Amino acid sequence: MATVSPPWSYTLQLPHDPRAPGIARTTLRTVLAAHGLTDLAVTAELVASELLTNAHPHTRGPYALRLRLADSGRLRVGVWDADPKVPPGFGGPPGALDDVPPEAEHGRGLHLVRACADAWGVQVPREPGASKGGKLLWADCGHGAVSR
Repeated sequence: MATVSPPWSYTLQLPHDPRAPGIARTTLRTVLAAHGLTDLAVTAELVASELLTNAHPHTRGPYALRLRLADSGRLRVGVWDADPKVPPGFGGPPGALDDVPPEAEHGRGLHLVRACADAWGVQVPREPGASKGGKLLWADCGHGAVSR
C-alpha cells in the first residue's frame, strides 16, 4: 500500500560526474517501482537518459533529475542544469529540430524524447536574480506512451 498520495515529486541532485546519469536512472526505476508505476519505466528511463546525457556535457556544475506525478497519472521527467541555453528545437514545434546527418555521432536524443513523450517543453527563469538560473527541460510520460 502506497504511503504517499498523488501528486508527488522527487528531486535528485547530481554532481558533474560521468556516473551521475546511471545513478539517476537507477533512482528513477526505484521510485517508479515504489509507486507501482513500472509500466512507465521503459519510456521514463529513455526520456530521462536522453535529457541527463544532454545535460552532462553542456554544464560545468551540478544538475538534477526531477520526477513529478500529476493527478492525471502522467509522469513529468525533468532535468535542470545551470546552462540557460535551450537546445535547438526543444521548445518549438516538431519540425524545428535540425536534420541529423547519418554519420553524426550526436543529435538524435531530443528526437527520441519528442517521439516518446506525450508533451515536452522548457522552463527558463526570466527574472533577474531567479534562484538557480539555468533551465529545466521536461517531458511528460503517460500510460499510453509506453506502447509506442
